[in-house]
Amino acid sequence: MQKNQNRTKKIKIGSVEIGGGSPIAVQSMTKTKTSDIDATVKQIKRLEDAGCQIVRCAVPDEKSAYALGEIKKQIKIPLVADIHFNHRYALIAAEMGVDKIRINPGNIGDIEKIKAVVSAVKERKIPIRIGVNSGSLQKTILKKYQHITAQALVESVLDNIKILEKLKFFDIVVSIKASSVLMTVAAYQMLSKKVKYPLHIGITEAGLPSIGIIRSAVGIGIMLSQGIGDTLRVSLTGDPVEEVRVGYEILKSLKLASRGISIISCPTCGRCDINVEAVASEIDKKTRHITKPLSVAVMGCEVNGPGEAADADVGLAGGQGVGLIFREGKIIKKVSESEMVDALLKEIESMTKEK
Repeated sequence: MQKNQNRTKKIKIGSVEIGGGSPIAVQSMTKTKTSDIDATVKQIKRLEDAGCQIVRCAVPDEKSAYALGEIKKQIKIPLVADIHFNHRYALIAAEMGVDKIRINPGNIGDIEKIKAVVSAVKERKIPIRIGVNSGSLQKTILKKYQHITAQALVESVLDNIKILEKLKFFDIVVSIKASSVLMTVAAYQMLSKKVKYPLHIGITEAGLPSIGIIRSAVGIGIMLSQGIGDTLRVSLTGDPVEEVRVGYEILKSLKLASRGISIISCPTCGRCDINVEAVASEIDKKTRHITKPLSVAVMGCEVNGPGEAADADVGLAGGQGVGLIFREGKIIKKVSESEMVDALLKEIESMTKEK
């Protein structure tokens, strides 16, 4: 894999640095009404527990913009204001102390309004994310290309960047997303050769988790494997905590992050004598609070299990009424089938407490 193929500028989002070779940050977006401060804070705290490093909130109205101040006081991770069209909401968000503003200068219109936003964020050292989606292209670009293409998306981003650069503003993060995996990948490949600003990657409107996880893993995985991407968001129709979990799983699969339990489980076959799916699901459910990196195997064959999962830190191989608990491929104990889940959980707990 090509790590840091395209070294980008380092930008600070609150306490989190992205770009310039920094670890790839996982972020998400709240699904609550931002004006409902209690519900939004509650959801952000769940995201924090899941490992979310940056969180974004929609700002569709003035009440939501002012709510950001109280939300910011009650959370630990950097807060991003997601704003479209109305520059006043960006000015309020900056006043409320957000850590980044997502806004497209080309959608604001009047240059004086853009200057006002730039002045406000410059004064407070708040970066701007230019976020171009396939559904937010300028009419002039759509007319030029007739339909949405990767080239059209890139041109839109570059036009928005020029607006900020002419105002001597360079604390910029860029995203360029489409619901099409191939179009998104092509757009980021082109853009990464043209700019050195940090890239926020993802597949927009990826859909329900059953499909969205696959589409996101394919698209984000391709880009990361090519050294493209400094921060990511998995966009799913559902609980944002799942977005964070999937984001880390993508990074872990490419060895770009190490956090929490990674479960290795066999697909099962005719040799299997235990319910591997049920056991693996129970282990997954009961270990999601663990943040220390650990690989855990759940195998359905007591003969080949330890050997097949030799790279796992700890694991279980079950069959014929017994379970073999092993560490680093070596069997350390034999327990009855009724005891094997608890025995494995106890061993995981022991290992995560070891220094």
